[in-house]
Amino acid sequence: MGYLDNLIINTDNYKHCHYPLYPPGTEYVSSYIESRGGAWPVTQFVGLQAYLRECLMRPVTLEDIDEAEFVVREQGMHFNRENWLGILNDHGGYLPVEIEAVPEGIVLPARNVLVQLINTDPKYFWATSFFETALLRAVWYPTTIGTVSWLSKMVIKEALARTSDNPQLLRNILHDYGARGVSSQQSAALGGLAHLV
Repeated sequence: MGYLDNLIINTDNYKHCHYPLYPPGTEYVSSYIESRGGAWPVTQFVGLQAYLRECLMRPVTLEDIDEAEFVVREQGMHFNRENWLGILNDHGGYLPVEIEAVPEGIVLPARNVLVQLINTDPKYFWATSFFETALLRAVWYPTTIGTVSWLSKMVIKEALARTSDNPQLLRNILHDYGARGVSSQQSAALGGLAHLV
């Protein structure tokens, strides 16, 4: 199961074929994540720091490259070993990408940018969108849980304001039982983190 920690494999496999599809001369690619709207008018942003610490603080290694080359080619996809060796040799295995984001825990209206990414080395313009899949997966679940918990808290807060002399009870009323219905301990931890925020 060690391959689940390999950043190079933690993507949609077709992303390995994207780099030559960019127009010649491409140097910088900017991507962003936003809540496009939906059932709720606001979004509470949660999850980026956990992803950064868990996935992007660990450099890609030669072993990761070897493993990814085997897995990707077994899937029938092209693997550009030179790109990844360049990341390893030029940047110590860290993706040359700058990530800007709104503060975690902030509640803001839907349809606002939450995260923006841009590559910092024009040689690796393709890196910006390469880890999009993992990044989206990392932030959407906790952001959804955080948003639902925050909206629930606002409903309870309003009811307490009308019916109670003890508004401080709010901290003890909304409980998280989400760990019982998720697929893994990791999902339970991210959901619990989001609920606590």
